[in-house]
Amino acid sequence: MRLHRNLCFAVIDGLHKIFNEGEYADKVIQQLLKRDKRWGSRDRGFVAETVYEIVRYQRLYAEIANVKAPYDRDNLWRIFAVWATLKGIKLPDWKYFTDTPSRKIKGRFDELSKIRKYRESIPDWIDELGSKELGETEWTKEIAKQNEQADVILRVNTLKTNKKDLQLKLQSEDIETETLPNHPYALKLKERANVFMTEAFKDGWFEVQDASSQLVADFLDVKPGMKVVDVCAGAGGKTLHLASLMENKGQIIAMDIYESKLKKLKIRARRNGVHNIEMKVIDSTKPIKKLHGKADRLLIDAPCSGLGVLRRNPDAKWKLQPEFVENIKQTQQEVLEQYSKMVKSGGKMVYATCSVLPSENQKQVEKFLTSETGKEFSLIKDKKILAHKSGFDGFYMALLEKK
Repeated sequence: MRLHRNLCFAVIDGLHKIFNEGEYADKVIQQLLKRDKRWGSRDRGFVAETVYEIVRYQRLYAEIANVKAPYDRDNLWRIFAVWATLKGIKLPDWKYFTDTPSRKIKGRFDELSKIRKYRESIPDWIDELGSKELGETEWTKEIAKQNEQADVILRVNTLKTNKKDLQLKLQSEDIETETLPNHPYALKLKERANVFMTEAFKDGWFEVQDASSQLVADFLDVKPGMKVVDVCAGAGGKTLHLASLMENKGQIIAMDIYESKLKKLKIRARRNGVHNIEMKVIDSTKPIKKLHGKADRLLIDAPCSGLGVLRRNPDAKWKLQPEFVENIKQTQQEVLEQYSKMVKSGGKMVYATCSVLPSENQKQVEKFLTSETGKEFSLIKDKKILAHKSGFDGFYMALLEKK
């Protein structure tokens, strides 16, 4: 493989924004990919995948390169040289690579790979927290899986098509997919591709959604004609899935504290052919109180640490702070306490997170069930998904029924 100067410069610029300016990796990559119209899919793939890989292994590569954050551009080139050397890529004779100690890099890599926090490139506190909550063996397997690149998974929009027809349509656009057992609406891409440029996407035949995330709407046990509230809807991946499970019948109230996210949902709903969603911004306690005792079903896709989706957001491990994790547990309790009041007698709710920590999952449900509001509920079933067992994102979901 030959390194091209303009692609390498794009990678260095991206890393500078992510590591030194705190920008989000996915946003930075979107900007980088628009940088040169002459780049083909292979060029864009190189930029995106190299940036993600170096972000994923920042701690390991920086340790080998013997550099400390904040990184100046020379330090970023050193980190890049470590990445290239470990990939077996021949370094060109550019000034940035003079005196790169290839043999020393490989020796240091072998040495550091014996220590989990370096091998998996995670902050000390996350490593300690993970092993404390999941146990050494489980955490070692889980964090290794969380460092692999995630597959691209699609969810078929059953309001417009079916899995077979979607597969054929994508095939006509040179995109091969395969079905996944136990995931009735999922298709996995055999090779990475920009699916957002396809006719099938523009026609609203599918959404990109991880296989684990697709199980949440199903878990809520919705039926056409119900009144369903999705209280942390965000940009609405699960809301749209609920709409298709309800065959566009009944009412879904999508709520979020961020109006900007609900605006994105509005655009997505139009493309999906969904028209049973009403959107409400949670700007006070009023919208919640108005719905007390009214919902047949309630989905609480709670804010969380995101430690189940590090494969998708590798920069999150450097942005996450211990105090955030502590504070988010408090928020989860409050959300359960306040929003559960919307469920009517005999109604059901799902509490879900994309975290693998029991303290954000089972423990939160246990705590809620002993509270004054929670005493009215009983746990029907719950599901814990770990990435190293499923091959997909880490998730938790609990189905509760109001007596």
